[in-house]
Formats: sequence, C-alpha cells, structure tokens
Amino acid sequence: MSDAIRAAADALRRGELVAFPTETVYGLGAHALDVDAVTKIFEAKGRPRFDPLIVHVPNLDAARALFAEPPAALDRLAAEFWPGPLTVVAKKVAAIPDRVTAGHDTVAVRVPAHPMAKALLEAAGVPVAAPSANPFGAVSPTRAEHVVAQLGDRVSMVLDGGPCEVGVESTIVALDPPTLLRPGGIALESLERVLGAVAVPGAEEYTTASPGRLSKHYATATPLYLDPAEAPEGGRRGLLAFEQVSDGYDVVEVLSPSGDLAEAAQRLFAAMRRLDALDLDVLVAEPVPEVGLGRAIMDRLRRAAARRAG
Repeated sequence: MSDAIRAAADALRRGELVAFPTETVYGLGAHALDVDAVTKIFEAKGRPRFDPLIVHVPNLDAARALFAEPPAALDRLAAEFWPGPLTVVAKKVAAIPDRVTAGHDTVAVRVPAHPMAKALLEAAGVPVAAPSANPFGAVSPTRAEHVVAQLGDRVSMVLDGGPCEVGVESTIVALDPPTLLRPGGIALESLERVLGAVAVPGAEEYTTASPGRLSKHYATATPLYLDPAEAPEGGRRGLLAFEQVSDGYDVVEVLSPSGDLAEAAQRLFAAMRRLDALDLDVLVAEPVPEVGLGRAIMDRLRRAAARRAG
C-alpha cells in the first residue's frame, strides 16, 4: 500500500474529505456512515440535500451488506459489470444515514474498477459516499487537476490516478422491475442482455431517489446549444463536434474522429472544460447517435443546455 493511499484512508476514517479517481469521474469521498463527514460533501460542493449520493465499496460482499434485501439479480449484475461503472439502487440497511439517501429508503451502491479507488476502499475499511468532485452543477472532473482547480481548498487530499478511462458517470439501475435511472458507462443494451427488458422512464418521470438526475447539470459557464439554429450569431463561437471539424467556428473540439462513442464519452468532459476556458460567447454541441454510450453523452449535453435555457 502506498503512503498516499494509507494517508487518504486514515483521513476518510477521521471524517475528512478525499477526492479520488474512479474509471468514470473523480469522486469526492466521505465516510458514508458518518453524518458529519457526509454533510461536508454537500457543503463543499454546494449540493442540495435532496440529491442522494452513491456509496462506493470494494466488492460484492460489501455491497450486499448495505442492502436490506439484496435484489435477486444482484449477483448476475455483479458477475457481469462489477467492478465497473454500474450503480445499483435497492432498499437500504438502517445503518446508512438519511443524509446519504436524501431521506429515501433506498441506497445507490457501486463497486468501482479503478485500481486506486479499489485500494483506497480496501484500506479505509468503510463504505465511502462520493459524488463527482466538482461544484454542484458544473462539468464533472476527469483529471486530478480539475478537482484541484475547483475544490482544492475544500478537500483534505486529492489522489491523482491519471485521466478517467470511461469519462462519464456510472449507469444507475433499480431492480424489481429493472429500470434505468441514469444512462452512463454501461450501455442499456448491455444491461438488457443480463436483465431482459429494462424500463426507460421519460425525463419527467425520473425519481429524486437516483443521484445525478436533476434537469440542469454538467454545465459550462459558456451558454451551450444543441441546435445551432438557436445559437445567437456573432461573437466567438466554439463547437463540440462528434466526428469532424465544421466551418463557421473559432475553435472546434472533436470527440472522436473515428466515430467511436466510447472514445467520445471518455473525452467529453475534458473537451467541454477546454472550450469553456477560452472565453467564448457561444458553444454548440453536435448530437451523437443515441445508442450505447451515446445515450449517456446526450443525457449530459441536454442537461448542460438546460442550465443555459433555465
């Protein structure tokens, strides 16, 4: 175990905040069974307390211990997707504070795949509540320097595990019946191969029992538009393109020249941050196909645009 992991685990047990890498985005972690520690997450992020948190654990046994009634499909999902970017929502045990779950009787649990996250969770020996390590509503961090730039003075430690491989947050699924609560790093098609049909609620039907489901989120400071016809003319204009450069923009970020949705997802938030740092007047984001990880990309872009519209 490295000195940094050991120090971070000690900090978590003391009730301090630690930012750490996962394969999805960097998380802002606190001891999930310590109400005072969890409260620090909401204060550091400016996160509303009605938005629940995901609890991270190192393995299936630790996850099962947090569920009052482990879902029948849990073992099948874990065998296929854990460790990895899948979060499961089910009835919680009484030991999990209401602060973590925003008063709901369910808890969202994940086993992350990043080796540094796994080592930290094993060393800490406690479940760790961890939303993305950024101010609430802002673009999620996929590198340690993103965390330092936005939350550095509010966090005891930031572990640097390099860039995140997946680049968008985890998929969240409830069971009995299987329902997609948030698209993310595991494609709906992959879930359905294990679970059969998975319900996909409309945007207005999403429950507040799921983290990361507010309509305005993941936003750049630069106004973002999904339809170039709606974007105002003039000024400095940036384009977040899927596959190729287009004319009429001062700067362009291409997510995947080969049209690979996994590559586009991995690059999404970092590209949004780079464009947002250029003092542009308008940012236009091209749509991507809504299959596979394209659903997660479009989910993030729509809510980023909703922040501007609202």
